[in-house]
Amino acid sequence: MWKRLFQNKMALIMMCLLGIVALLGIFAPLVAPNDPYENDILNKFAPYSLQFPLGTDHLGRCILSRMIYGIRPTLFLSLVTMIGTIGLGTILGLLAGYFRGPVEEIIMRSVDVMMSFPSQIMVFAVVALLGIDVRNVIMANVLIKWAWYARMIRTNVMKYRDRNFVLYSRCIGTGERFILARHLLPSIASEMAVLATLDIGWAILNISTLSFLGLGVQAPIPEWGAMLNEAKNVMTTNPIQMIAPGVAIVVVVAAFNLLGDALRDALDPKEVQI
Repeated sequence: MWKRLFQNKMALIMMCLLGIVALLGIFAPLVAPNDPYENDILNKFAPYSLQFPLGTDHLGRCILSRMIYGIRPTLFLSLVTMIGTIGLGTILGLLAGYFRGPVEEIIMRSVDVMMSFPSQIMVFAVVALLGIDVRNVIMANVLIKWAWYARMIRTNVMKYRDRNFVLYSRCIGTGERFILARHLLPSIASEMAVLATLDIGWAILNISTLSFLGLGVQAPIPEWGAMLNEAKNVMTTNPIQMIAPGVAIVVVVAAFNLLGDALRDALDPKEVQI
C-alpha cells in the first residue's frame, strides 16, 4: 500500500506541499517577517518590498505575515472538525453496520433526519442558537456532517460483517468489542483515510466561509476566511489583500483533494496486485 502511495508522483507532491504549509504554520513566529497584529496606518496599502513582500492591508499590517499566521487557525480548526466528524461517524457507523435490529434502526433514522436538512442552513441555525464563537462553529459542523460519514461507514462495515474471519470469531465466542476493534475497524481503515483526507478540504472551505460571513474566527485573529472578509471592501483599490488568502484556500483545498484521490488509488483493493 505505502509502496504504491509513494510511487504516485502527485501524492508525493501534495504531501510535500501540505507539509511545507504545516511547517510554516508551526514555525510562524520564526518565519513571518513582521508582527501580524501591528497596525501602521501611515503604511496602509504599501506596495511590495523586502519588508512587506505582499504589501500591507488597510490597517498597515503585513499581508504575508498574516497569511503565515493564518495557517494555524485554518488547519488546526479543520483538523479538529475532521477528527470530531470522522470519530462520531465511525462509532455510529460501526454500531449501525454490525448490529441489527433496534440499534441500526435508531441510528439510521437519526441519520435520515439529519440529512433531510440542508447542511449550511443547519450550521447557521446552530450558530445562531449557541452564539457566534469558533467552538460553536466546530460543534455545528460535527453535529451536521457526522450523519453522512455514519452512512458511508455503515455501508463499508456491512461488506465485512459476514466474512469468514468475523463469523469464525463469533463461533469461538470472541467478544463484540474485540470484533469491532480488531476486525472491522482495520478492514475499513482505508476508506476512513480517504474520507478523512477529503473531509479536511471540506472543513477548510466551511470554516473559511463562516469566517468570511462573520460567524467564525473573529478579528483581529488572522484566518484566511476572515482576511477575505476584511479585504472585500478594498477589493478594487488593493486586490492583493483578497487574492492572497483566496489563492491559498484554493491551493490547500485542492492539495487535500488530490491527496485523497491518490490515497484512494493506493488503497483500492482492485488495484492491489497479489
